[in-house]
Amino acid sequence: MTTEKQLEKGISDIVGVFTDPVIVMPGGWGDDLPDWLKQAITLERLIANIEGLKTGKMTATDAEACAYLFTASLEAPLDHDWAQIYFYVATRVYERHRTKDSGVTMPEDIRVTELTRDQERDLSRLKDWIYATRLKYRKAREHDQRKEARVEREAHDELEVVQLSFDLGRKE
Repeated sequence: MTTEKQLEKGISDIVGVFTDPVIVMPGGWGDDLPDWLKQAITLERLIANIEGLKTGKMTATDAEACAYLFTASLEAPLDHDWAQIYFYVATRVYERHRTKDSGVTMPEDIRVTELTRDQERDLSRLKDWIYATRLKYRKAREHDQRKEARVEREAHDELEVVQLSFDLGRKE
């Protein structure tokens, strides 16, 4: 990848931190995401972006997985493994982003601090899918923006040609 392409990708990734959509389970529950979780998603995306520059691997964050599983759990009951994964990411995200002044911690009866190997694999697949979906939407948005800019340039060029033709017609 050329330096120019790397720079363009890096800028796109940084912009994506703030503008990429939050991927949620279809069903209309996306509007119910708590504000603190939305803020956590942005912050964790920024941190993951910096880490991704070092490792070369980009993936979705715990907060994004938590948001997806939150909406999935409202749409239909989760099976045992996905419930454990949800409680695991919820514990991590909540403990990381809760206000320390509140003194509130994740309740012990739902706190999950470890996953099985299969659950870790499933969480990794979910995060990779979320990131790939975000990237697909970002590329489509960037494509639409480039197309719109091209159409505007072409319309502007046509306007200039029309204006030039009018001026020539008046001089005759």
